[in-house]
Parts: sequence; C-alpha cells; structure tokens
Amino acid sequence: MDRTDTEAEILPPSPRPASGREHGLKQTASSDPATKASQRKRAQSLSSASDKKRVPRRVQVRFVDALGLDLEEVKVFRVQQDPLIPQHVMFRLLMSSELVFGKSPELNLPYLRPCFPDHMGAQPNFQDRLRSLRVSLEQVVCSDHGITGTIHVLNLAYEKEVRVHYSFTNWRTHTHTIASWVSGGPPGDCGAPGTDIFRFRLPVPPFILEPGALLEFAICYRVNGCDFWDNNSGNNYKLACHSYKVTVPKECEDSMLHFT
Repeated sequence: MDRTDTEAEILPPSPRPASGREHGLKQTASSDPATKASQRKRAQSLSSASDKKRVPRRVQVRFVDALGLDLEEVKVFRVQQDPLIPQHVMFRLLMSSELVFGKSPELNLPYLRPCFPDHMGAQPNFQDRLRSLRVSLEQVVCSDHGITGTIHVLNLAYEKEVRVHYSFTNWRTHTHTIASWVSGGPPGDCGAPGTDIFRFRLPVPPFILEPGALLEFAICYRVNGCDFWDNNSGNNYKLACHSYKVTVPKECEDSMLHFT
C-alpha cells in the first residue's frame, strides 16, 4: 500500500491579546513625552556603584611652631615681684612635702577675734553708756559666714536709721552698711524713752583673713536730724585676724589631697 508523506506547515503562534492594564501602561509610556523626559533625567541622576566608593578625605595636622608661633606663653617677672600662686596649689605642695618627710599635715585656719569684749551688753556700765551716747554696741559674733552684731539705741523718734561704717585699710577707704530693726523695748522708768534693737552684718573678704589684718568699725545713729556715734570712746571697734593650727587625721589625708 502506498503511503503518501505530507508535510504539515508550522504556523507562528497568534499574538496574545494584551490586558487592559498593560495596554494602558503602554499607551501612557508611548503617548506622554513628559514622562519619558523625567525617566531619562532620573536615570542620569542616579549614582553608579563606583560613585558610592568615595575616597576618604585626608586630615592635615599642623603645629603652631611650624606657623612661626610659640608653643607656650612666657611670663616675665620684675625684681621683687613674686608670682601669684593659687592657695589650693600651695596647699597641695605643703601637704605633699609633709607627707614625704613623714610629718603630720597641719592646717593654719584664720579667724577674727575682737580686740574688745565681744559682749558689751554684759558690761556693768552698758546702760550708762547707752543713756549717754543714745547708741551702744551690744554684742559681736564672728563666724565663717561673716560678722554679725546687735546694737541698742534710745527710741527718740519713730523714724530712725542705724549705720555701721567699717574699713579694712585703716580708714584710707571705708564703706557702710545699714542695720535692720529687730525689736523694740518698753518705755523706761520715769518717762525715759525705751530702746530699740538693730542687727547688722559685715562681710569678710578673703584678703582680710591674713594674720595681722584689722577690721575697724563705728556705729552712727541718726534720729531727728542728729547723728549720735558709738566709736568705742574714739578707738573704734577693731577685730584682728589670728590663726590656729589643726593637725589633719591620717584617715583624712587622702581625701584632703583629692578635694582641695
């Protein structure tokens, strides 16, 4: 039986119809020239992989002497001019030297002490002085926070002012502070005026805390247009600076060297 071979023609596949979404995107991309321009601009602005590897900047260090400047400041002292060394630096040096030589560290603590009875109100002639002068110092208390004191005055009028004039320079310069009213007492016997009490406070600057330094003050009581003074019978009230030594305990040596 004869068999006839027939060749079947292979036809290319028919194009698949595009979906609505793809068709819309294609039309948009092809029909919008502004979009093409923006895509090209974005492509050009994107950094390449080689641009991401930036070369680190070199840091240059130059010393001031290479620029003709001095590395340190030179301080020239004149003859008989001592350098000003801070007190805490001197304290460290003294403490270190005493520890090296095996001595017990000592501190010189300054304090002010009145050159007159600190409680003038306890003197037997206090009331007589008050009636005679119209104003009299009662008491003075010295502490690390300053100098405080109380003053008695005769209540001669309602309006009155009490000022304390003081000086650290033997009255070459001086200033004053106004005392504040504390309380008033009852009238005296036989119609005598009563007394008012005022309190004052004086500062203690660091330069006064040197052995031998003096603080002087006098009291002025102004009433009815008149000034009445209490200046310790013309000698002024004086406070002198002294010092006393305190041995530092062994358990406090390290802490004092650390915190001073």
